[in-house]
Amino acid sequence: MAQPLLVVDVQRGFLNDFTRHIPARIAQVIERDGPDPILFTRFVNHPDSPYARMLRWHGCSTNDEIAIADELRGWVLPHRVFTKPGLAGISDELRAFVEAAGYDSIALVGIDTDMCVLKIAMDLFDLGIEPLIYADCCASTAGLQAHFAGLAVLARNIGADRLRDAGLSRGSLAAPIS
Repeated sequence: MAQPLLVVDVQRGFLNDFTRHIPARIAQVIERDGPDPILFTRFVNHPDSPYARMLRWHGCSTNDEIAIADELRGWVLPHRVFTKPGLAGISDELRAFVEAAGYDSIALVGIDTDMCVLKIAMDLFDLGIEPLIYADCCASTAGLQAHFAGLAVLARNIGADRLRDAGLSRGSLAAPIS
């Protein structure tokens, strides 16, 4: 049985200089490893969300910003995309799906390591599903320090042995210079 892959919030609205390399790396993992199924989460920032009300952040509120990154569109199946508000982690729909499937482990990739990837990994852990984080296929919109902070918290809370290297960083810790 192929390893399930959960692609966390790799959306146009989260692509910046620190994260722009992530969709291509995830595409490489998909082509190389043939994960099954490929699941996606996407964050939708509603006008009355805590982000809008308390932080005055209105990103990821338009269809263009919510859209999964172009490099991954070929693998997106509508019934495998799970919408979530904020740091909700695993939505009720995604929880029901992974519990019904009976997965022992799920590989995770995505954006932001220090926020949504971390929250979903810890939710899976709490469900008794082993999260395996491909660290070189994750990044943070806030930069390398935030990515490392997320990895440090994950190592402490779910175990450092669950942080993996997909072998796609070519020795670079930061986003490659284009």
